[in-house]
Order: sequence, then structure tokens, then C-alpha cells
Amino acid sequence: MSFPSLPGHRRPKIEWPDGKRAAFTVFDDTDNTTLENGPPVYRHLTELGLRITKSVWPSAPTERQRVGGSTLADPAYLEWVRSLQRDGHEIGYHNATDHPSTRGQTIEALDRFEELFGAPPRVGADHSGNIEALYWGPKRLTGVRALAYGRAQKVMRPNRPDFSGEDPTSEYFWGDVCRERITYWRNFCFDEIDLFRVSPRMPYHDSRRPYVNYWFTSTDGSTGPRFVRHLTPEGLDRLESGGGLCVMYTHFGVGFAPGGRLDPEFARAMEEVASRSFWVAPVSEVLDHVRAQLGPVQLSDAERRRLENRWVLDRLRDSKFVRRRMKL
Repeated sequence: MSFPSLPGHRRPKIEWPDGKRAAFTVFDDTDNTTLENGPPVYRHLTELGLRITKSVWPSAPTERQRVGGSTLADPAYLEWVRSLQRDGHEIGYHNATDHPSTRGQTIEALDRFEELFGAPPRVGADHSGNIEALYWGPKRLTGVRALAYGRAQKVMRPNRPDFSGEDPTSEYFWGDVCRERITYWRNFCFDEIDLFRVSPRMPYHDSRRPYVNYWFTSTDGSTGPRFVRHLTPEGLDRLESGGGLCVMYTHFGVGFAPGGRLDPEFARAMEEVASRSFWVAPVSEVLDHVRAQLGPVQLSDAERRRLENRWVLDRLRDSKFVRRRMKL
């Protein structure tokens, strides 16, 4: 699905490295990833010469897991993740573990991350349902949009917690730690392969949400079918010809290599990406490059309003998304 570009801004003209015509990267949300379903995906990407960002949970769960998947407390899984870093993939952060974590637990997890990988994570994304999520739920939006979203969530997801990662009075507060240690954090996800069509000034800082240094938007490739349907010849042509940027947000642990067997449609799609004139690099490297050319971006109220309106429209027009939420 593709919508017209947002009015009010010109597309940025970015000079991509090595004479490439556009940029493509992936943020792999670690949900459900194990030593069975993860390695086949990364083996294929590495063989194609594609380097991306794989997120992790540094800490072992101390209560029932919300989703499932391995953490860095598993020595064999840790060694595999470290081998990915040695191969040139970036390791990102997906909160401390697969359930809510207090401030102390979060700081401990980030210390562990730095000990294991030699530096703090440069990029991350909240694990859905974790109370320490930053500016999540209705706080993602502003004004009447936040009120409407909050009311809708109470109907469709009445058991969802009140997120408080940015609230200094909460035991789950860690916003100041994020600002100190992490450069990029994910917010809105769109059903659009070329993010410059919806977010032409990205990554950006939002003064209303100051604990995040720079927000980045992403393309919704959350499942295998969603991921692959963005990578049609038409979609890739549009990305390439427009000099665009795709930051695909996905879960490689969900259906990309069931039973340890790589999905052939995904494999072919990534082979097509590798054949194009795309600069493919880890997420923070790509965002650093864009930020170096655009300069610091401070989102204005008008820009924020346009972005929020586009996200709400995108969600409403995605009938599959709406039907899935209505069942919850």
C-alpha cells in the first residue's frame, strides 16, 4: 500500500555512499528469536553482503515471559549474537528483557550490554507491553489525537498498562539513561517502503519528548508477508528512483525461518535487494549518514501534527491492522 507524499515539505536529496541510489536497512525486533529460527536468516543476509541491526534482551527473565525468545543469558545464544557483531551486524536494544523492568534492572541490562559488546547500544526500540516504554500508548500522540487513541486503546486493549519510562516518579523511569546512552529510538511505523514520503525530516528530535535524542520512523515489515510485500519490483523501483530510505522494522523470529528452514519468498526478496543500487548498512550507520547531511532536525509543532495525522491515517487505512486490533 502506498499513499501520496506528505504536503508541506520537500524530499531531502541525500548523497548515498559508494554512488548508491537509495538506502535500505532493517531493525530486527528480537521477539521469538531462538537459535533455531535466527541463524538461517542471518546466514543468508551475511552471504549476500547485507549488514543490518539485530536487537537483543540482555537479561534473563525473572517472571513469566510475555512473548518468548532467547536472551543473552543463554551462553550459546550470546555467542551467536557476538558472532553477528564480528560479521559486521549492529546489535541494538529492545529493553532489558521480555517483561517490564524497573529502573535498576534497566541500568543493569545496559551495563551488561556495554560489557558484552564494548559500547552502549546506539539504537533501540521499546518492547510492546513493557511498562518502561518511552512515550508509548497515547503519549505517542499529541492533543486530540492522544485523547482519541487513549480511548480506543481502553476499548480494544483494556489490560494494556500505563507506560511510564519517561516519568521520573515511576519505578520504571529510565528516560535520562536513554538520553545519556542511546542515540536513536523508534516511534512511528508506516505501511510505506520509502520513509522520505512520510517523514522527510528524519531522524528528528522532539522537544515535547526530550528523553529521546533522535526518533526514527520505520516501515512496517513486522511479519514475513508484510516484509515481503514491500519488496515488490514496483516498490523497490520507487525506493531506488526516488533516492529514498527504508528502515524496515521486523521480527525475524516470527515466520522467516520456521523450523530452521529459510522462507524462500524472503530469501528471494533479499536477493533482489542485494542486486539493486541500495546502500545497505546497520540502522545507526544509515541514520548517522542522513543526520550528517540534513543537520540537526528539531521537529516543529506543525511537522509533528502532520506526522501524527499520517500515522493515524495509515493505521485506519490498513484494514488488516484494524481487524487484528479489534479481535483483542
